Amino acid sequence: MSLTEPAHDKALRVLLIEDDLDTQANLRDILSLDGHSILLAGTALDGRRIAKKQAPDVIILDRQLPDANADQLLPDLRELTPQGDIVIVTGFADIESTIAALRFGASDYILKPVNPDALRASLERIVQRRHIERELRSEQQFAERVVKTAEAVVLVLDLDGKIIDFNPFFERLTNWSLQECVGHDWFERFIPSQDTQRIRRLFMQVASGATDLASSRTSNQVADHAAKTNGTVNSIVTRDGRQRAVRWTNTTLRDDEGNTTAVLSVGVDVTDFLSAQARALQAERLATIGQTMTGLAHESRNALQRIQASLELLSLELEDNPNCTEDLAKIGRATRDLNALLEEVRSYAAPIVIAAKPANLIDIWRRCWRDLEVSRSGRDVRLVECVNTPSLVAKVDELRMEQVFRNLFENSLAACSDPVIVTVRCDEKPDHGLTVSIADNGPGFDQDQQQRLFEPFFTTKSSGTGLGMAIAQRIVLAHDGDITASPPSHLGATVTIHLPSPQN
Repeated sequence: MSLTEPAHDKALRVLLIEDDLDTQANLRDILSLDGHSILLAGTALDGRRIAKKQAPDVIILDRQLPDANADQLLPDLRELTPQGDIVIVTGFADIESTIAALRFGASDYILKPVNPDALRASLERIVQRRHIERELRSEQQFAERVVKTAEAVVLVLDLDGKIIDFNPFFERLTNWSLQECVGHDWFERFIPSQDTQRIRRLFMQVASGATDLASSRTSNQVADHAAKTNGTVNSIVTRDGRQRAVRWTNTTLRDDEGNTTAVLSVGVDVTDFLSAQARALQAERLATIGQTMTGLAHESRNALQRIQASLELLSLELEDNPNCTEDLAKIGRATRDLNALLEEVRSYAAPIVIAAKPANLIDIWRRCWRDLEVSRSGRDVRLVECVNTPSLVAKVDELRMEQVFRNLFENSLAACSDPVIVTVRCDEKPDHGLTVSIADNGPGFDQDQQQRLFEPFFTTKSSGTGLGMAIAQRIVLAHDGDITASPPSHLGATVTIHLPSPQN
């Protein structure tokens, strides 16, 4: 559309403040012809009143009115119509007046006698600018809605790795607020210590590589460089110490001159997916082991029963020979140990069926502690409970959870020298479920022990199958929970159990 054609599809509500009746009529005719809605005022007082009541899109203001001039009236009109545009019309143009008008918020400056094309061009520019502003606002609102509602992490870091911004989803994921984290080093606060240097190097590849390429002004090169680190999966640490696995996609943010100013990372929480994948793979392995062990256990039990029967017969025949009797007893113990090993392996490989119902975890671990009284007999052992509530209810299979607590208590008793202090701490948060930590004052875990604690057949004991913690992990996972070991520490070992709240 040319600037001289009517803009009926771009009509504006125009307030014309002009005391000269001929000029007022001329401008009114031009504006009406173009389809605009016209409001008329002959004084500054009327102009203020109409602007306050009607909120026009555009105000065409005569520079000199009977009761005020534009310099005096502009601040009032700007306050009354903050979203409106103001065009100054005057018969006397000077640079100081023009600068003053623009400084006070005027959008344009037109000389009298008003040229219709000049007026239309001014209004057309206003219409186009408003259209662009509406589109920008719409895009901004859309982007803000996406960022606020997306079930993904949106993170902005400066080129030193300091936190600039992140979205509400990340706040919910980590329980850290943006206000608490702005300006802090991302890697020190949220990346596990063993991964800090590696992830920082990946970040610097994006930031420094994009900076080096920025001078070429080739956005595809910058994007390709950032894409080299896309798909990286690493853990982040939440406020309560838990870790979540996040898969990242990275890009850079640049200013108008093409200089890289920040790195934008979008992350998808894949913790549940990886856990489900690991459980599916583990279930497949266990099914294979289970099938093998079922046949092996059946045949082995038959052989062990024959050995046991023969031992009993030999013991009757050689009861007068102490040396032979002692050797037979050793063979008998070895037979029973082998039978127990087969049973524990079969138990590990067998599917875990959970009969869950609401139960008090405090009662469960106290019952387990009482059952270990014989193991504690004659030792200096103390159980410390850091519990702020008489009841910590979770939906669990009591027998299975007794097995978990018993295994943890037995491990602490075996690892610690007297005096032994076993501490149980618990916490309950409606949004984060239940947490129970069992800590002792023993030597703690080294790096290898922490990483392999739940690995089948791994043990630090001189005797044992190494399946106890692996079975405990399977039981907790079957409750939709999680069990983790503390990092290496000279303060003793800590194992923490997370369980969902009963209502979840």
